[in-house]
Amino acid sequence: MARFYLPADEWEKTVWELTGDEAHHATKVLRLKEGSTCIVFDGQGRAAEACIKGQPHASSVLLERGSDISEPTSMARITLFQSVPKGSNMDLIIQKAVELGVSHIVPLITDRTIVRLNAKEAKAKQQKWQRVALEACKQCGQNTLPIVEEPQTFAEGIKKKSVDGVHLIASLVDGVKPIREVLESARNSLIKEASLLVGPEGDFTPQETALALESGFTPVTLGNIVLRVETATFFGMAAIRYALD
Repeated sequence: MARFYLPADEWEKTVWELTGDEAHHATKVLRLKEGSTCIVFDGQGRAAEACIKGQPHASSVLLERGSDISEPTSMARITLFQSVPKGSNMDLIIQKAVELGVSHIVPLITDRTIVRLNAKEAKAKQQKWQRVALEACKQCGQNTLPIVEEPQTFAEGIKKKSVDGVHLIASLVDGVKPIREVLESARNSLIKEASLLVGPEGDFTPQETALALESGFTPVTLGNIVLRVETATFFGMAAIRYALD
């Protein structure tokens, strides 16, 4: 069934109305007609059935609210601190991270990050990536829309780490613990919040790794095979989800 996003502050209105991209998707892409049913979600965990009641003008669709849909079992809260890779790989990372239940994404510009952005470009990227996250939510049935922040420096970004939970940095340095070992300990402690810090091609610099450790991140290895940036993210996200849910 088609899914559409309606911001939480619109839910108490007597008449629901899709506008902008959501209305265009309903009428021009999916070509839904009056009487068609759909699911509406608010990005904060709520979802409800709805029925299309009319189209007062080209950029608007009116909905009649139906019954609420029960929320799924609560999942662990995961924040992804992601060094921005080159090309379009960040789009893929965000899409798949949403499918894996990420709650918060902080894009990082590290010392070895190839991508460099001015303030205008950073804002444009954030807006694009937030749209990618929304489309992923609509596709996969996720009712909580993750926040995607603007790209920021490594030092600024890791300050967003929460006080609680387990915080992991995927690292290539010698002597680090297997991710399985750290996550099993977190699971036994009933921890339901985690952060994952993934570096650029070539890994973090020693200075960045030291700063992450000072900030409370635990260095972990993802195995003996050196993974591409996006593969490391998917591996780490899936491992956290498996261990903590």
